[in-house]
Amino acid sequence: MNPLDTIQFATDTVIGLEELGEKIHKRKKLRVKFGVDPTRPDLTFGHLVVFNKLRQFQDMGHQAILLIGDYTATIGDPSGRSETRPPLSDEEVKENAKTYLTQAFKVLDKNKTELRYNSEWFKKMSFGDALGLARKMTVARMLERDDFSKRFKGNTPISIVEFLYPLVQGYDSVMLEADVELGGADQLFNLLVGRILQKEWGQSEQAVVTMPLLVGLDGVRKMSKSYDNYIAFNHSAKEMFGKIMSISDEVMWDYYKLLLEKSGAIIAALKKNHPMEAKKGLAMELVAKFYSKVQAEQELEAFESVFSKGNIPEEMSEFEWNALLNSHLSISLIDLLAGTGLFPSKKEIKRLIEQGAVKVDGVKQEDPFQQYTSSKEMIIQAGKRTFFKVKD
Repeated sequence: MNPLDTIQFATDTVIGLEELGEKIHKRKKLRVKFGVDPTRPDLTFGHLVVFNKLRQFQDMGHQAILLIGDYTATIGDPSGRSETRPPLSDEEVKENAKTYLTQAFKVLDKNKTELRYNSEWFKKMSFGDALGLARKMTVARMLERDDFSKRFKGNTPISIVEFLYPLVQGYDSVMLEADVELGGADQLFNLLVGRILQKEWGQSEQAVVTMPLLVGLDGVRKMSKSYDNYIAFNHSAKEMFGKIMSISDEVMWDYYKLLLEKSGAIIAALKKNHPMEAKKGLAMELVAKFYSKVQAEQELEAFESVFSKGNIPEEMSEFEWNALLNSHLSISLIDLLAGTGLFPSKKEIKRLIEQGAVKVDGVKQEDPFQQYTSSKEMIIQAGKRTFFKVKD
């Protein structure tokens, strides 16, 4: 495939493609930057979309730069946010950064990755230097950014620190002399600021490549830890397989394209099969990518045993009656499920019960307030994937 075709595959926006083509024609080894702020301990499949693109550049012989935003994580990226993100402590950032690296190198070639931290230059910056950087952009230009504009019009506070974030991210590109910067579609404004600052510093402007935002497990919003609709690199093989099988048939094809980099022709061929078989294939490939083919086959067998054949899994969480009853003689079904800690809220539990998705010893339950005592051991199923046992 032509290098520029490879670069453009499955992208949302590419800016500076012509200049990029000239550099490639001159056989320049491109410096390709992708920055992640360690705001949470887990990387998600949403990150995988961009990591895949960075690895593509790596496979073409270019220099991949993984920038850990240990300094910017203490600010909080406002991209797509309707409110100010709470700051993190240095200790939280350091712990999260450690786990990021372990996860990132499941996709990238560690030996071919330049690892950098933006605290290298920002901790040395004086207040005068920061003011000099701030002079490079106007308030009007910053308000062109969609989320800033909406918050300003809605009288929602925007901190000066958040205003500075795009400048800080753009300055990273200056310090790294990046030829290309990668990011999600919601990062476009920040990446373009990098081009503006590089021009100010007399550098060649970086090409900007943004990737589509992966839809989360809810099938509506982008995958995000904040929305609790994500699949993490660190999820167990079982949890990863099960969560992939829970996505909608429509969303599945985006996962094939963005996570497994399947071409349109391959996806068209897959669409001729039953959606369930295609989804099993998706789950198999993704689990094998993070674990092994053997592990993926085991998870497929376990999934088919439970969900295709209606069997009860051999392994499940167990809870004791005494702990759940908490000195009471009986407990309602909704409180019993809430007491396990397996569900995000009682509202979610009530919804599952009303939908007929909760069974006690194989019998569908319709009353959230049905009372239970410790008279016997029982197995409860909630939804398609959650089983647990309650015993003395």
